[in-house]
Amino acid sequence: QVQLVESGGGLVQAGGSLRLSCAASERTFSTYAMGWFRQAPGKEREFVAGISWSGGSTDYADSVKGRFTISRDTAKNTVYLQMNSLKPEDTAVYYCAATASSYYNRFDLPVSDRYEYDYWGQGTQVTVSS
Repeated sequence: QVQLVESGGGLVQAGGSLRLSCAASERTFSTYAMGWFRQAPGKEREFVAGISWSGGSTDYADSVKGRFTISRDTAKNTVYLQMNSLKPEDTAVYYCAATASSYYNRFDLPVSDRYEYDYWGQGTQVTVSS
């Protein structure tokens, strides 16, 4: 059972930056593809960014491309989401997720489908003021 703990959320003005962190409990962290999702009030949970188990492949939602960067540090069992040029529409609870999907891991692919993820963190609030 993988436990994921997010941190780094908060209140920031539009145009500002935040870095989210997600610490995983498992030493097998390096075998999991990781992702960030977000959910605004009254909306579905949506994909933000994903990174393959090796870190060699990443994927982003169109709405965050060029502004957000996902990365991972295997030595620290941690995945990060650097968020720059934040907009009010980025306001949401951000969730970290992990999957050991054999298909995606076999081809070293990031995962954008939330239903492919096995483990989720509790979420961290990001609020961007205008």
